[in-house]
Amino acid sequence: MGEANDITVVDQNATLLHNLQEHLDLRTIMGQAAHPDVLLKAGAEDADMLIAVTNSDETNMVACQIAYSVFHTPKKIARVREAGYLKHKESVFGDRGLAVDVHISPEQLVTHYIERLIDYPDALQVLDFANGRVQLVAVKAYYGGPLVGQALRAFEDYLPNVETRIAAMFRRGKPIIPEGDTVIEVDDEVFFVAATDNIRAVMAGLRKLEQPCKRIMIAGGGNIGTRLATALEKKKYYVKLIEHNTKRTEIISEILNNTIVLQGDAADEDLLREENIDEMDIFCAVTNDEQINILSAMLAKRMGAHKVMALINRPAYVDLVESSTIDIAISPQQATIGTLLAHVRHGDVVVVHSLRRGAAEAIEAIAHGDKHTSKVVGRRIDQIKLPPGTTIGAIVRGEQVLMAHHDTVIKSEDHVILFLVDKRQIAAVERLFQVGILFL
Repeated sequence: MGEANDITVVDQNATLLHNLQEHLDLRTIMGQAAHPDVLLKAGAEDADMLIAVTNSDETNMVACQIAYSVFHTPKKIARVREAGYLKHKESVFGDRGLAVDVHISPEQLVTHYIERLIDYPDALQVLDFANGRVQLVAVKAYYGGPLVGQALRAFEDYLPNVETRIAAMFRRGKPIIPEGDTVIEVDDEVFFVAATDNIRAVMAGLRKLEQPCKRIMIAGGGNIGTRLATALEKKKYYVKLIEHNTKRTEIISEILNNTIVLQGDAADEDLLREENIDEMDIFCAVTNDEQINILSAMLAKRMGAHKVMALINRPAYVDLVESSTIDIAISPQQATIGTLLAHVRHGDVVVVHSLRRGAAEAIEAIAHGDKHTSKVVGRRIDQIKLPPGTTIGAIVRGEQVLMAHHDTVIKSEDHVILFLVDKRQIAAVERLFQVGILFL
């Protein structure tokens, strides 16, 4: 919500639909989401987009096919969880396959999100742009960091051979627009953009870096836990995984090659002690039960795990637990919503990342046209009328990564990475990147 779209939600759970109508301005239809009559009742005839995100891959894919075949819906997005479908995605979703324009796998997106946080254990958030060539990283400034207490312009002296751009800062929860004379204070949240190879060098200016993580313990052997262990063991991390279900434990043991798979309760103090929880660099709780995730992470922290993360579905719990003993609360909604938003946005927006519980956003938009048809192409950054609270962090031009300076000129087909501290300015940013035939 908040995107000024007319939305209709279809579900078979009357209670859920009633609760939605109580809190949000939308229509609800009760019924089977893939049934043509239900889709017709929901307004599929004149819908611009269908987003099918039920718990059934098959329902989602059939709904997209019906929307295409019967109602000619322009864009169809389906949630697809089963790895087998994704393994053969070119055949399943290709030109001669099912009419799914975009398939999203929340488990895959959340796994990638957690993997980045493990790769950069000092970061609060790590987000990819331009196919991983540029990253936006959020770091909390700590006492003793070389640049803490210094003005932002000191970055150039501290890192003379590294290009970076401070995209935004938050102090005691309030945004600060970064200027050259802005002084970094202890506990500031600093969002910076840099080429991926330079991330650790920039982070070192804001805090003393911890040693790279080696020992990881994962609680939960579902789709996310198994995917995460698979990715981490390939990177030579030492991984232990705890799964409660005996049959699932056996299945996981066959899938994983270099992970120690344990059958038991992740909140069992004796088990954690036996498995040397106090030697773990990171404990990551990703079971399907957020209460178990919270309890096991808090217990692991108390027993000596250096850093703990917990997967939490309810947004109201996220801020609550991060103010306690849990270092990072991972919200699946925040990790996945950007994929959907990139297709809802106007203009050529290819990546959207939701930040700070949805209050801020980072966007990768492609500039098109020329000086006569575009409000950004052929102009220096200081000539572009950016909405309040909006900054341009970097520009990707082919394989080249350019940090944004006031005199940087944007060219056609540049990928422009912007940071918005105020989501209400999204529409204004979109208009900047729309090509107008009569624009002069």
